[in-house]
Amino acid sequence: MCGITGFVRNHDASAADPAILSRMMDAIAHRGPDDEGAWSSEGAWLGHRRLSIIDVAGGHQPIASEDGRVVVVFNGEIYNHLDLREELLALGHTFATRSDTEVLVHLWEEFGDGMLSRLEGMFAFALWDARDRTLLLARDRMGKKPLFWGLFDGELVFGSELRAMLSHPAVPRRVDPDALYRYLTLDYVPAPRSILAGVRKVVPGGFVRWSGGEPTEGRWFDLLPAPGTGPARPEEASAALWSALRHAVDRRLESEVPLGVFLSGGLDSTAVLAAMAQGRDPATIDTFTIGFEDLSYDESGPARAVAKAIGTRHHERILSGNAAASLVRRVASIADEPLADPSLLPTHLLARFAREHVTVALSGDGGDELFYGYPTFLVDGAGRRAARWLPGFVRRDWLPAVIARLPRSDRDMSLDFRLARFARGLRFSATDRHFAWIGGFAPETALGLLSQDASSSLEGMAAQPYPDVAFWRAACGGGEDLATIACLYARLYLGDGVLTKVDRASMAVALEVRAPLLDSEVVRLALTLSPSLSLVGGTTKALMRRMLRGRVPDAILRRPKKGFGVPLARWLRTDLRPLLDEHLAPSKIAREGFFRPEAVSRLVSAHLSGAANVRKELYSLLVFELWLSRYLL
Repeated sequence: MCGITGFVRNHDASAADPAILSRMMDAIAHRGPDDEGAWSSEGAWLGHRRLSIIDVAGGHQPIASEDGRVVVVFNGEIYNHLDLREELLALGHTFATRSDTEVLVHLWEEFGDGMLSRLEGMFAFALWDARDRTLLLARDRMGKKPLFWGLFDGELVFGSELRAMLSHPAVPRRVDPDALYRYLTLDYVPAPRSILAGVRKVVPGGFVRWSGGEPTEGRWFDLLPAPGTGPARPEEASAALWSALRHAVDRRLESEVPLGVFLSGGLDSTAVLAAMAQGRDPATIDTFTIGFEDLSYDESGPARAVAKAIGTRHHERILSGNAAASLVRRVASIADEPLADPSLLPTHLLARFAREHVTVALSGDGGDELFYGYPTFLVDGAGRRAARWLPGFVRRDWLPAVIARLPRSDRDMSLDFRLARFARGLRFSATDRHFAWIGGFAPETALGLLSQDASSSLEGMAAQPYPDVAFWRAACGGGEDLATIACLYARLYLGDGVLTKVDRASMAVALEVRAPLLDSEVVRLALTLSPSLSLVGGTTKALMRRMLRGRVPDAILRRPKKGFGVPLARWLRTDLRPLLDEHLAPSKIAREGFFRPEAVSRLVSAHLSGAANVRKELYSLLVFELWLSRYLL
C-alpha cells in the first residue's frame, strides 16, 4: 500500500512552489513510511509515499516510460501483473523493474483507457501523459483504495486522502451541506462527493480524465446482478465458490514481507483462513483478533476456536473503555474524513496489533454484501409485508410509540434497538428501507438537526431522502429485488463505509489489507447466484456455510451473524462522556453554525438519562465535531 498525490495545471506551468507537493506528500507519510518520490515537468507534479511489498529494492515511484512521456504514481496491488507483463513483453515492451506499477505505464502506451478492464487487483493511480497533456485517475472495481480530486481555477489536485488535498492552497476549507446531510443519514459520505465543497472522489470502478477544460468522469465497471444465470444447485454453487476463493487467496499471497490474517470468528474471515491453510502450513500463519470486556460484543472465543482447529499462530488483544476513549480522540486523524462507524476503533487497534508482526493481512471484507450475510436481508420480506398491510398511522405513530415503552438495553443488537430500527424503515421504499435500518439519523431528524443556513439548500431531501440509493440503484439494474439491494450494499455501505474504514484504520499504521472475497472472479460468481442459495430457512449465508462444512468446526457454522460492534451506548455515558461535554457543548455548536444547539442538547440529555438509546446519532455528531476541530477550525 502507498499514498499518492499531486496536481496538474493548464496555466503558469513553471510557477508552482515545489514545497506544495512536499507538504502534500508529508500529509500522507503514514501510508508509505518506506520510501518517497516526486516528479515534476511542464505543468505536472506527482508525489508518492511507499509501503514496500513487491520488488522492495526496485519499485521506487513515480515510474516513467523509457522516453519519459508517461509517468504514474500507484497505490495498491495488481494481482495479475505477471500475466500482463508477459503479454506486454510479447508486444515489444521492455521493463526496468519487477514492480507491478510499471505494468500500468506500458498498458497505457498499448491500450489507452482500455487498460482498466485488464487490471485485477485493488488500486488507485494517477497517470500523466506528457505528449497529450492528459491526466488519468482511476480506482479498482470495488473501491478498495481511495482517491480524492478537485478542479480549482484550472488546476486539478488529487490525493489518496483528504488531508493531502487540504495541504494544497487552492483547495477550499468549506463543508458541503449536501455531503453533511448524507453523512448524518448514512454514517459516511458516498462517492463522488466528499465532505468538502469542491472536492470529489473517484467512484469505485470509475475514472477521471482531464486534458484541460472540464474533466470527464465515468465508470469503467458496474456491478450488474444477474441472479439465476450461474450455478443453480447448492452443491455446484458451493464448489464453484470454494474454487474461486482458493484462487483469490492464492493470488494475494505474493509478498516479500510477512503476511497474516484478521480473524473475527465469523464465517467470512474463517473462509479466507481455511482457503489459505489449504496451500500453506497453518503453523506458519499468524492470525489476529480483538476482543471486548463486554461479552455481548466479544468474539475472541470463537476466533480462538477457529485458530485452534486450523492450527495457526494466534494472537489476541482486549479493547477496554479507557483505550476506546483514547482512540476516539484520534478518530479524526485516523479516518481523514468523517466516518461514523465505531468499529473503526477496534479495526485500527487490530491493525496496529497485527503490524507488530506482519506487513500484510488478509481480511473477510465483502462476504456479507455478496452472500447475503446481514440480518436485514432476512427481515426484508417482513418489511415489505408490513409496509404494504399496516395503515400509515400505525407505522408512523402507534408502532414507534409502543416500541419506545420497551426497556432500554446497551447490549449489542438489543431487542429495543432492532425493533425501533425496523419500525423506522417502514416509512420508506423497499430499497431506501435498508439504509434507514443500517444508517445513522432518520432523514427527518437530520433535517431538523441542521441549522437554517446548513439546510437551506436541502429542500429536495424531503422528497428523496436517500438520493444516493436512487443513483446507484440505476447502476445496479434499477430493480427493488434482493439482488439489487445486495448490489446497493456493496456500492454504498461496503464501498464508502466498510472499505474506507479498513483502509484508513490499516494505513494509519502502514499495514496492507487484502480482501480475497472481493476478488473479481468471486464477485462475478456472486452476481450470478440466486439469493435463495444464501437465504435458507431463516439462515443467512447458507451457501458459505455449505462450502465450509467439513473444513471448520460445526459450531462456527451454526453461529449467527455478529458484527464488529463496540459497547458504544455505555461508553458514551462513561468513558466518552468528557468528549461529549467538550465537543457537543451548546456554545461550541452555536458558534460553528452547522447544527441547532437545542436539538443537539436534547439528544445528549435523552441518551445520558436513559430515556433513549441514540448512540449512533451521538457518535456521528461527535466524530464530525472532532473532524471539524482537527481540520477546519
